[in-house]
Amino acid sequence: MSDKETAISIEEPCVMKMTQSNDKNSVVSTSKPRKVIIFSAEECSDIAGIDKLATAVEGTKAPGQTDKPKIQKVPMVLRGHINFEKFYEPRTVPIGPIHHKDEKLQLAQQYIENINIENTKKSGKTTTDLYEKIKEEMEALKLFFHPEVIKDYKEEELSWMLFLDGCSTLQFMYGVVHEKMREYNIKSDQVAFAQQDLFLLENQIPFKVLTLLLDSSNAKDDLKKSIKRFLQMNVMAPSHLLELLQKVACSPKDGNLSKKFTNFLSKGLMKKRPIGQQSFRNVQELKAAGIKLKPSENWSLREIDFTSLCFKGWLKLPPLVVDDSTEPKLLNMIAYEMCPDNFRTDYEVSSYVSFLDSLIDHSNDVKELRSAKILYNLLGSDEEVAGLFNEIATDLVTCPSFYRTVIENIQRHYDNRVMTWMAEAYNTHFSSPLVILAFLGALIALALTFVQTWLAFNPPS
Repeated sequence: MSDKETAISIEEPCVMKMTQSNDKNSVVSTSKPRKVIIFSAEECSDIAGIDKLATAVEGTKAPGQTDKPKIQKVPMVLRGHINFEKFYEPRTVPIGPIHHKDEKLQLAQQYIENINIENTKKSGKTTTDLYEKIKEEMEALKLFFHPEVIKDYKEEELSWMLFLDGCSTLQFMYGVVHEKMREYNIKSDQVAFAQQDLFLLENQIPFKVLTLLLDSSNAKDDLKKSIKRFLQMNVMAPSHLLELLQKVACSPKDGNLSKKFTNFLSKGLMKKRPIGQQSFRNVQELKAAGIKLKPSENWSLREIDFTSLCFKGWLKLPPLVVDDSTEPKLLNMIAYEMCPDNFRTDYEVSSYVSFLDSLIDHSNDVKELRSAKILYNLLGSDEEVAGLFNEIATDLVTCPSFYRTVIENIQRHYDNRVMTWMAEAYNTHFSSPLVILAFLGALIALALTFVQTWLAFNPPS
């Protein structure tokens, strides 16, 4: 190896064990042979070197390893949340293996059984036929779970649980959309809590379970429409419902997939101009700088845009309904983004919450967002909404590039003192149409006085 080359070793964690041979003890490694990549000095400082490393890492994945994060418990860094049980654990319906054996949730099993009967009737198939579909795919379905959460389940027990939870989830969504929950003897308050439970990180089953059941049902199209409508009702090919909600909430405005982390990294390396720090602190300061708030055309969290013309600016934000279910949904989507094996995330929800928090300091900021039809407050007072976002945004990990262009454009407008002074003068002296009309009247009167004076000193010949 030359002095200008660098070796980087990429290998799986090595599990060593001692085995007894005929003549002596020998150490046998159960790991794969390590892979060594040679980088030139130029490559180490070049983006191509990063691409080479990324390709090498991709080649070291274990068999069966997927790009998508597995169904797992909330990351340890979030488990110290003061209201952990309220926001991260199911209160009525256990879905999946993590809370399946929770004694306080066993009462829900009777409702699950009632819903399953309805789902079986609607599918036009027998319980045995539907269950066999799940059982046949168990090896593939187990790959969607972190091994820790299914280690205490036998395969038969796990497959039956996935079958029951899959059937009940499909029929629950259908019942909510078509307002049939009373027919299943489920009250409105139980429906409300169950809806929240379906979008908890620790309360998930593989979405593949639902697709297997859908494909086996005679009511496939009807159920698919129900899923789509159910997600639209709860918004503010996936692994589970929480991921599907996150994908819908963060769908790109141009219809393309979000950028990969490697592209972000490359752009960060190539970018020469340093990014300025955000100095605006809330909506009130933006308003003083002549920036108005407008709702986006759709509800995607990516639909944040800023345009500026002279001393006026317009910040577009997606509308958001804030009620009792908003905080647990946002917190669980953030937890999903923070899962240790979730390398596909751009921290979209975390970045959105952090950006919104940068606009909200006090209740007056929430009031402005309500007046602009961006926030619909069904929670309570504006102080509660401000406190909600300030609390959620604590210790968030965000993607610096996600709203970079918007923040830079706002900051550029905000830093322009001439525009700011003009905006302040406009807001102070032209705050209403009547004031504008009075100003125009004064200008006309002043012009007429000037003409009259001129004619008095310069009479026409």
